[in-house]
Amino acid sequence: MHSATSAVDALRFRGAGRRLERGLPPHAYFVGSAVFHYLGPAFAVLLFARVSPLGVAWLRIVSAAVVFALWRKPWRRLASIDRRTRRLLLALGVVFALMNSCFYLAIDRLPLGTVAAIEFLPVIALAAFGVRSLRNGAALGLAVGGVYVLTNVQLRGEPLGVAVAFANAALFALYIVLAHRVARQPRIDRIDGLAAAMLVAAVAITPLGGFGVAPALLDPLAIGAGFGVGVASSVIPYVCDQLAMTRLSRATYSLLVSLLPATATVVGVVVLTQIPGGRQLIGVGLVVAAVAVHRERVT
Repeated sequence: MHSATSAVDALRFRGAGRRLERGLPPHAYFVGSAVFHYLGPAFAVLLFARVSPLGVAWLRIVSAAVVFALWRKPWRRLASIDRRTRRLLLALGVVFALMNSCFYLAIDRLPLGTVAAIEFLPVIALAAFGVRSLRNGAALGLAVGGVYVLTNVQLRGEPLGVAVAFANAALFALYIVLAHRVARQPRIDRIDGLAAAMLVAAVAITPLGGFGVAPALLDPLAIGAGFGVGVASSVIPYVCDQLAMTRLSRATYSLLVSLLPATATVVGVVVLTQIPGGRQLIGVGLVVAAVAVHRERVT
């Protein structure tokens, strides 16, 4: 009797969650993703003095994988999916591992704003594929101009930093493509698919970052901060991405990514008391205007 009641309660809770998910606009989930996209690196900055960049990437991925494993237990559903979906989840997991490794190597060598601007460049191409009107073309132009003004990209610094920043950008664009496909898969729940991919990422990143994190495994502060990085950077934003991608086209999502530099400015004001100058405010205004002008293509 108790087990039956628990099952009913679980179904009611899941149904309430579905109703809440449908009640919120998809753009709200993107905003949640955008905010935590930069709160996570703020935690990571504290770790660089204790752990190497690849070690931080390992902590981020593995802690997120543990959270997803305890929450979703994705292995229970893998037997029911086809081979094509499994290959998709495998590819997404490998991209997670490589993308996060390149990202932390890049921000260890270049300013975060420069890395964010480089990260946006291939996303422009994804958005361009979805442009079917003059209005959306103008929105894309405003977004590009806003990001350029906001970040004031200067490709200077050590060559390795620039190289890994461009590698991260390419992988980020690939992440958008693969994650959008996972969000539309009918054979597996999108969050379960994300959880399975994160388990793959934990395995894939261990040869890259496992050695770098080894000296810090007995440091409670490093482990705690690493767990915070994982939740803030890989659990909350990726779940929000899946909820947004289910209801937004890939082109629209790609354009909204241009909000990330603007979000970084807001996080800088709130968390770091970094008051933006006139140039930054102009950039934020252009990006916001781009999102306001853009319209989803009706299919």
